[in-house]
Parts: sequence; C-alpha cells; structure tokens
Amino acid sequence: MGQGLWRLPPRQQQQLQEELADRLVDQGGGGQEQGRDGGLQKRAPQHCYGPDIYHLLRTRIGGKEQHSFIDLEMLPPELGITILSYLNATDLCLAGCVWQELGNDEYLWQGLCKSTWGHCSIYNRRLPAGFSYRRLYLKLDEGSLTFNANPQEGINYFMSNGILMDHPTELAKFIFYTRRLNWKMLRIYLDERRDVLDELVTLHNFSNQFLPNALRDFFRHIHAPEERGEYLETLITKFSHRFCTCNPDLVRELGLSPDAVYVLCYSLILLSIDLSSPHVKNKMSKREFIRNTRRAAHNVSDDFVGHLYDNIYLIGHVAA
Repeated sequence: MGQGLWRLPPRQQQQLQEELADRLVDQGGGGQEQGRDGGLQKRAPQHCYGPDIYHLLRTRIGGKEQHSFIDLEMLPPELGITILSYLNATDLCLAGCVWQELGNDEYLWQGLCKSTWGHCSIYNRRLPAGFSYRRLYLKLDEGSLTFNANPQEGINYFMSNGILMDHPTELAKFIFYTRRLNWKMLRIYLDERRDVLDELVTLHNFSNQFLPNALRDFFRHIHAPEERGEYLETLITKFSHRFCTCNPDLVRELGLSPDAVYVLCYSLILLSIDLSSPHVKNKMSKREFIRNTRRAAHNVSDDFVGHLYDNIYLIGHVAA
C-alpha cells in the first residue's frame, strides 16, 4: 500500500519527468547527449511508473541534496494526512510541532479517537461550534486512566464531560469497543453493574462458532475471575443462554440446552486447567473426558465431546 501512495497518473508522470530533464539541462547538460553530428541533443524523458519521490522533490526545490525527512508541506495535503495517519497520539503531537496545520488536522484526531474508543455517546450527537477531537482524545485518555484506578470515578468523569450517557446499553457499547480499560477494574465494575453486564453479553455474536472458540471470545472481552464463585457462575449462565440464542439450528440438531451448554463450559474450563497446569502430572485422557462429561450431559454425543477435547488439546485454555 505504501508504494501505491507515490504512484501518479501517466500524464502527470510524463510532465514531472520532462520537468526533471529540463532541470538537469539547465544545471549543465545532465540531461543532454551527443548526437551523430557531434552536437548536443536533449535526451528524451524516459517513462516510468511510480517516480521516485526523492528525485521528484529534488527537482522541485532546485536540485539541492536533502538528507533530512521529506517536508510534508510540499506534498499534496491528502498525501501528507495519509502519512501522518499511521502515527499514534504521541508522535502526532510531535509532528504537530513541525507541521502545525497537518498535525492538528481534525480528521487525524477523529480517527485516533474512534480507533481507540470505538463507541462514545458524543459521537452520535450534534457537535457544538469549536469542538476539537484533539481535546476529546485527551479527555478520553484521562478518563481511561481514571477508570483504571477507580472504575466508578472513571465512568463519572466520562458522564460529567458529556462523553457517555448514563444508560446500560451505552456503557456496554463503550466497554465492548474499548481496549484501554484494565480488565481487573472492569471485572469489579461489571460485578457491581449487572445491568451493564447483561447488555454487554448481548453484544456478542456466537453464530456458527464452535463452543470452545466462542467461550474464548467471550472471556477475551469479559475476563473470568481467578477463583470459582458466584460471579463465574453468572458469566457462564449468561454465556450459555446467549450461545443457544445465536445457534438455534445447532441447538436443535445436537439436542443442546442452556443447562447442557453450562455443563460443557465447566467441563472445558476444568479440562483447560488440567492440560495446561504444570502441577498436574497425570493429564486427563480423551476417553476420561468423554466419560466424565457424558455423565453430566446425557444428550451430547461422544463425537461432539471428543471434538471439544481436541480443541482444548490443540489450541489451549479457554480462559487464558
């Protein structure tokens, strides 16, 4: 993709090449060659695709050697913004000290906000005059740091600045599309706000996913507690109902139910611990796993349970 940024239309390529040749002629015959009659003739420009931007800029500034980085202000604005779009917030602030107009471009800061915090209530509102995505980024960063120290204070900060609405659905979407929140603090917050947890579970789509893979995806967003307890049971119960809702055909074909999925999830967690723990020397075999699981989930076939074992054995823990 990077090479494609420097490609120009053929007509513009030819024009730039001719300009380069004329520059070289004016600087002492660099673009001339001896003809058959001994005279000097201007060499015809050679066509190329994707001209070297270094030589192109040398031509535009008079042929002086440039040993520093390309001045982005000499490029088309769209190209300069595209280059800066690959920077993070810190580097973009530094770039703004050199190229103030480009570094403070609202589209760049809007992209940084939405790529880091995918959903905020303020995105869907009519923005007031003088609104700045750069200032919004700083507030979002400050609020995330506050959340990672104290979850409730962080949420209050977002609400007081008009970034989030005090609604379970809005809070759940913010959590689901944000990767800057500490998972331990997030677990504390969700344990206290079960209404937000309910909305967060409904945002997951487990359609056509194998059960262990869906469970991994679930625990990737909502981290499992370190110890077994009421919160873990709540998570697995909500996951089981959501998985069955997303896969009605699979549930009907295999004879599954939320209770059966609940049992299978616990079996997968115990198997994951057994196979991954260095303290367990005698690992559970596939036959033992099938036998133990069938005792609790009678309607599940041996083949399906065997595939569950293979997935954990090959891929690893479901809640790592």
